[in-house]
Amino acid sequence: MHPVLLRNNVKILGEGSQVIVFAHGFGCAQSSWKFITDAFLKDYKVILFDYVGSGDSDLSQYEQRKYATLEGYACDVIEIIEALNLKNIIFVGHSVSSMIGMIAALQMPEAFKKLVFIGPSPRYLNDHNYIGGFNANDIETIFEHIAHDYVAWSKQFAPMMIDSPSKPELADFLEECFEATDPSVALAFAMATFKADYRDKLKNLEVPSLTLQGTNDVIAPLSVAEFIHKNTPDNFLVVMKATGHFPHISEPEETIKEIKNFIEDLSSKSASDHRHTPENFAHH
Repeated sequence: MHPVLLRNNVKILGEGSQVIVFAHGFGCAQSSWKFITDAFLKDYKVILFDYVGSGDSDLSQYEQRKYATLEGYACDVIEIIEALNLKNIIFVGHSVSSMIGMIAALQMPEAFKKLVFIGPSPRYLNDHNYIGGFNANDIETIFEHIAHDYVAWSKQFAPMMIDSPSKPELADFLEECFEATDPSVALAFAMATFKADYRDKLKNLEVPSLTLQGTNDVIAPLSVAEFIHKNTPDNFLVVMKATGHFPHISEPEETIKEIKNFIEDLSSKSASDHRHTPENFAHH
């Protein structure tokens, strides 16, 4: 097996020819997609992987300098694409992986057909008129909590991020995902994520993209999704009924439907049906 595929614990599933790559977010691994992947196996070829330092990746391949920025993670994505000789992929990135996917698509646009951003943010820090959702003190506090007691941080934040109080087992699942990540790797990934600013790169994206925004997302507020939509060519925005930052875990059916609408070119129909209220809308 190609060393890159071993390094990133790459799994290839499904019966179709169209490739979908699912890229997990901070503190998680490919297991975080388990509630939605089955819906794509019949018609698509599904690629799953773990970033180095996450899941069952090869931790010995972790390089602190490389993974100090999101470009290091994007390099892994490109190397997986090259190792499998993939073309015209649909890339589904959760949270920070939305921008990692964008970086990869800017570097290698010919490999990408469409991008799906779930809870994306090009900049988490508030900046003048830009509302990213966090001030500098908030972010420093997050770093301190992760560094001091990552398990306690996971217990506190998992329920807030899932935002599904009626399904406590989902918060437990997310907490287990977090706790499976090495705390030092988690801290470095958090720093690479929260210190990033890719707002000025959005305008250069040539690949059509979908922004899926959860209602009441404590990590990436609606203002961020609207900023991406306004500043990214050919970006489609759907505000979901799902609450929280992990709709692919909390509301898998809705997430599957919206991804399929977009990748199967049904998005115009989706936009015209049931989401035209101020708190729950879609537009192009």
